Amino acid sequence: MLVGRSILETCLTASVLIVGGGPCGLMLANELGRRGVSAILVDEKPGTAFNPQANATQARSMEHYRRLGFADEIRREGLPADYPTDVAYFTRYAGYELARFQLPSSSRASELVKGMSGSWSAAELPHRVSQKYVEAVLRRHAERIPGVKLNYGHRLIGYVESDGIVADVECLDDGGRLQVRADFLVGADGPRSMVRQSLGIVYGGETGMQRDFMGGRMLAVYLRSPGFYASIPHAKAWMYNCFNGDRRAFMASVNGRDEFAFHTQLRPGEDESAITINEAKAAFQRACGTPIDCEVLSFLTWTAGHALVANGMQRGRVFLGGDAAHLFTPTGGLGYNTAIEDAVNLGWKLASVVKGVSPAGLLDSYEIERRPVALRNTDYARRFADSLGLFAPAPDIEDATDAGGEARRTAGVYLEQHARAEFNIPGVTFGGRYDGSPIIVSDGSQPPPDAANVYVPSACPGGRAPHAWLDDGVSLYDLFGFEWTLLQFGEVMSAHASFAETVRAIGVEVKLVTLPKSLRDLYEADLALIRPDQIVAWRGSASQAGMIGHVLARALAHNASDGARLAS
Repeated sequence: MLVGRSILETCLTASVLIVGGGPCGLMLANELGRRGVSAILVDEKPGTAFNPQANATQARSMEHYRRLGFADEIRREGLPADYPTDVAYFTRYAGYELARFQLPSSSRASELVKGMSGSWSAAELPHRVSQKYVEAVLRRHAERIPGVKLNYGHRLIGYVESDGIVADVECLDDGGRLQVRADFLVGADGPRSMVRQSLGIVYGGETGMQRDFMGGRMLAVYLRSPGFYASIPHAKAWMYNCFNGDRRAFMASVNGRDEFAFHTQLRPGEDESAITINEAKAAFQRACGTPIDCEVLSFLTWTAGHALVANGMQRGRVFLGGDAAHLFTPTGGLGYNTAIEDAVNLGWKLASVVKGVSPAGLLDSYEIERRPVALRNTDYARRFADSLGLFAPAPDIEDATDAGGEARRTAGVYLEQHARAEFNIPGVTFGGRYDGSPIIVSDGSQPPPDAANVYVPSACPGGRAPHAWLDDGVSLYDLFGFEWTLLQFGEVMSAHASFAETVRAIGVEVKLVTLPKSLRDLYEADLALIRPDQIVAWRGSASQAGMIGHVLARALAHNASDGARLAS
């Protein structure tokens, strides 16, 4: 017992203990708390991120933030509303511009989204915002939820698992110890995850890939440079890439005014342990090609060239998510966004089990569904890194000669094509699927091909529900229930008065949404059952309306083995 502390202060209980207060852990706390499931989160850091970290929130993550009610708040963070989100390539930032992929500002994206169709038919478009701002919003909302307790500055010492989880937690300020009792434990504690190591789970995949860029030792510098924009002869961009044989780099604008996240590849012979603030500043100025003044706010080294996925994401009552389960090279911005969807997938399932709606066997579907998506997404990120990092600049690319001009033209053509391939990725964003999951009821149809730059909306069970803007300007997703939704195109269920009784007997919340028959072609069915994570669980014809009870039971794993994993 801790001196001066009561027993109640040293022994805490919750349904779920979350280790890790980054995007995955915070999103999971929001998902659980919104469902009335208690959660305790612990993280060694004193608070949410100081460094910018990830810089791109994909449209699918924005749709989940919209579902939770704070997408607009996220969109107000980061760059000013009118700031362009272009991706631009230069020999050096004050040198020649090679290529530019133009993308809309935040305010323009909000205007455009209602007119988008095909691959970009969505409730939200991507937003360029540093992870530090996203974490702060997620934290604020989690802290407002009764039953959710966030404990930064606390470290998991160890835990035992039997009928539940009993964990020892240390307060780093005073060395005090807490005991936490929970039904489940989720390790969202990063690439060096203590939780993953405790389970004996290892990463598999590719590591140590060496490339001319985005493969090997990298230096990250968070800096302030009020004079940067006035010092370079180019239009503003969100992402600044430096392409030459001396100092390759990329830099994201953090606040659109004076803060930047600069990353450069360390060259052979550069000792990462001996880097000083002055050397970090010099690396930035070398990429600029002119001595633009800056203040280094922080710097650290990291390693690019990973495409790793844990060989398991669950053991008994313990789960892994985010970087603890998969580690990306950051091309495509897929690591943080994959982590958000881990939390969304696991959140509704844990809540369903904790509340007694589903047997514990439902939780087996988490790894079954999410691990293949992690393998898919790390592979896409690796391909983007290869495309950028294995393309080397010509020796004379900076020369003011005809040969230099031709080298710049050739590089510009390639880099523009690369930018379109890496930053226009609706297929990656929306196309992840859960085919083969035991809680997806297949109708025998085939999903569209998986392609990075093309997304074909499809209600084939196992994928994201097709989106549409309705005649009144309302997003179809805004009509969905927070839990389950049954879409009917026309009054299909009017002859089935037992629907409400069936739902009540199962104990699940299902919102019945009636849509005009003109939208039926989008789903190619009379009925579609949508999961809490906006995934199509089943679709069928009017003649199959009587199957809803059976379909719901399957989607909630009522026919799954109860607790086989928990006993392992």
